[in-house]
Formats: sequence, structure tokens, C-alpha cells
Amino acid sequence: MTTASGTYTPKPGAAPLPRMVAAQAALETKMLLRNGEQLLLTVVIPTLLLVLFSTVDIVDTGKGEAVDFLAPGILALAVMSTAFTGQAIATGFERRYGVLKRLASSPLPRWGLMTAKTASVLVTEVLQVILLTAIAFALGWSPHGDPLAVLLLLVLGTAAFSGLGLLMAGTLKAEATLAAANLVFLLLLVGGGVIVPLEKFGAAGRHVLGLLPISALSDGLRDVLQHGAGMPWGDLGVLAVWAVVGLAAAGRFFRWE
Repeated sequence: MTTASGTYTPKPGAAPLPRMVAAQAALETKMLLRNGEQLLLTVVIPTLLLVLFSTVDIVDTGKGEAVDFLAPGILALAVMSTAFTGQAIATGFERRYGVLKRLASSPLPRWGLMTAKTASVLVTEVLQVILLTAIAFALGWSPHGDPLAVLLLLVLGTAAFSGLGLLMAGTLKAEATLAAANLVFLLLLVGGGVIVPLEKFGAAGRHVLGLLPISALSDGLRDVLQHGAGMPWGDLGVLAVWAVVGLAAAGRFFRWE
């Protein structure tokens, strides 16, 4: 600030909270986009899967174009890769190296840090959705349905996977988080209705696997975008339960050190 004599005097104090959260969110996003391993997980793998299985007849996806079945599932996979796998691994190693401990002692409150991480996840997901949608259209995708239903599914799916990812990162060691997050990613990729229809697992398997968040998200998106269904309340309910349980457990058991 300037005094009457024209000199400058310091004005110590923290920046406004919204500015701190926005700055941390921008930093988190830049770090994610500069990380080659994270880009492989969040961008390259979903893109390759979409192109490969849409152009090569490997999996029986039922009647119609393969891309109409695959695109909703790949969008669900993109949400999981960013909100769960990528966030769990990155946060787990930040916790191990003491980054979270130091950030927790800054003027930015802990909930502000988690808000910034969530904002970074959302920004990344928007970029993923734009890229994958453009590729799917190029492959002949013909989506239908209510955009509001799609938005609700994506938001609840993000909340569910984010809570589970933070729970894993805040309770396990970094190396265990790395292994577990990648293992879960692979298992849900195969058994979550992303590429292989749940009908292939039989009636009992379908009902059990249908309770998983990835299955609810991929099936809900597929019902809306492929079949033009209305609001998928059942799938939204499954995602809402996972979101509440995951976020509540993460808030209760997350360890900063």
C-alpha cells in the first residue's frame, strides 16, 4: 500500500480464500497435465480402447454400431481413471513425501485443498469428455437422451470415485495405493460393463456387478446415450450411495501424515 509520502509499506495477510483455492486448483491441474504417467492413464488408454474396440470386432457388443455401446462405457472409464485411480496415486505420494502436511499448515484450509483437488479433477474430466466425444463422433457415434441425466451421472460418478480414491490415498501407504489403484482399475475395466456387457457374466454376476460404481455409471450413461432412456434413477441411486459412503469415510479416516 502507498502512504502519503509515496513509500510502500507491507500489508501482510493471506489472500482471499477463493483466490487461494483457484490458485491451488490451477497448480494441481498443471501438475496432472505435465505427468506422463497420469496422461497415459487418463487420456491415452481410454482413447486407444475406444478406437480399438470400435474398429476391430473383438467383443460382441450386441446389435448396432460398436461405438454406440462403447462410448458411454469409455466415458465412465475416463471418470474413474481421473477421479479414482489418478487422484488416489497422486495424493498417496503427496502424503508420503510430506506435501499434504506442509500444505495443511498453510493459510489454505484442508477443506480448501480438497476443493482445489476436486476442481482439478473436474477440469481434467471436461477435457477428457471433449476429446473422447470428438473421437466417438468421428467413429460414427450417434448419442441420444437428456443432457441433464448425463451431467448428473457424471457428477455423482465423480463424487463416488473421488471419495473412494481419497479414502485409499489417506489410509494406505503410497506403494500400496499405487498397486491397489491400478489393480482396481484393471478389474473394473474388465468386470464393470465398460467394454464387456454385464450380460456376459450371467444373471447372478450381472446383479452383483451392477452394484459397483463403474457399472452404475457406464450402464446409466449407456441407457441414456444409446437407448434414449429417461432419468436413470436406479443408477443414480447407486452412485449417490457410493458418493456419500466414500466421501464420509474419506473425511473420517484420511490421515494427513
